[in-house]
Amino acid sequence: MRTSLIFLLLMVSLDQNVCSAGDFPKFQERVIDPEVGRVCYAVTLADVDGDGKQDIVAVAENRVRWYRNPTWKPRLIIEDQTPRDNVCIAPADVDGDGKIDFALGAGWTGTGTIHWLRRGASLDERWSVQAIGEERWLHRMRWADVLGRGRPQLVISPLNATVGDGIRLTAFEVPDDPSRQRWTATVLDHSLNRVHNHWHVDFDRDGAIDTLTASREGVHLIRRGRDGWSRTQLGSGARSADANQSGAGEIKTGRLPGGATFIATVEPMHGTALVVYTEPATKGALWARRVVDEGFRRGHALWTADVDGDGADEIVFGHSDTPQVHGVQVYDAVDPAGEKWQKHLIDAGGMATEDLIAADVTGDGRIDIVAGGRATHNVKLYVNSE
Repeated sequence: MRTSLIFLLLMVSLDQNVCSAGDFPKFQERVIDPEVGRVCYAVTLADVDGDGKQDIVAVAENRVRWYRNPTWKPRLIIEDQTPRDNVCIAPADVDGDGKIDFALGAGWTGTGTIHWLRRGASLDERWSVQAIGEERWLHRMRWADVLGRGRPQLVISPLNATVGDGIRLTAFEVPDDPSRQRWTATVLDHSLNRVHNHWHVDFDRDGAIDTLTASREGVHLIRRGRDGWSRTQLGSGARSADANQSGAGEIKTGRLPGGATFIATVEPMHGTALVVYTEPATKGALWARRVVDEGFRRGHALWTADVDGDGADEIVFGHSDTPQVHGVQVYDAVDPAGEKWQKHLIDAGGMATEDLIAADVTGDGRIDIVAGGRATHNVKLYVNSE
């Protein structure tokens, strides 16, 4: 009798595990824009019209559009008002009027111009473009209070170094009158090269916002201390005799099923492998590197979010290879240590992903995905339908 009971409980447990694996949500695809431009360089989310819903914003080489939730009707923010090519965008209320503005990076292979996009009297008008600064090879930007001022700064990272030994990872502070006063710049680090992206998080949980970088030199943590700024290497990145085929190109952090932090990267820049780093057993050692998947030709987009609602984060990954290959997929950790990951295909060939973001777009509490294409020139919403 006891043996039969144990066998029955074991079968129920196995059945539950099978059901859990099969419960990964399905996604319904919606084309938001079939042709946003030659390249959709960036996508983001923001409540542009102030109705409490997340609107989709897409950046192409010469324009920025927003799509109103839930009709997704396209509206123009700017067009032919900045040097080509626009490359990155970050939403924030810059002037404190309670309405969303945007910082925009443009002319990225030339001068590298940093702009504030300011709305007009109505959303039917084109927005005005005001200069913040310049940084050649400007590539990525995010808002974060890395200086501890109580208000976020605009942190930018150029792709290539133009002055000194490395790129200038720089924080621009919003002045009292952003339309008239200079935005003060603070260089956080000036030692890394080929920095494809950066990410902000309170990494050591001390209440201060830190910066993670993915560069030719690997994965690093940039931190503010009493004696200034420090840089600590966390991950090796890809290894190659060719320096430009070394290191990492995209970076995000997430939480494993057991609660531990992981770092997700694409390696090298525009790389072939999706990689996860987990905390080492020995304090001060490099984080353990594990290749989750490989064989891509141009890995380019990365996000982490709890897609399936299990309390742990999944990796949302996209690459901008030809549209005949799988362009958007989600990787789900199946063990607390992050040693094994299960791949779920989201888009089987209609998105050559240049950028993506994962968040609750529809307001139903589930994580959706928005992606923008390079060779496919499009913007898509993937609705989490469970």
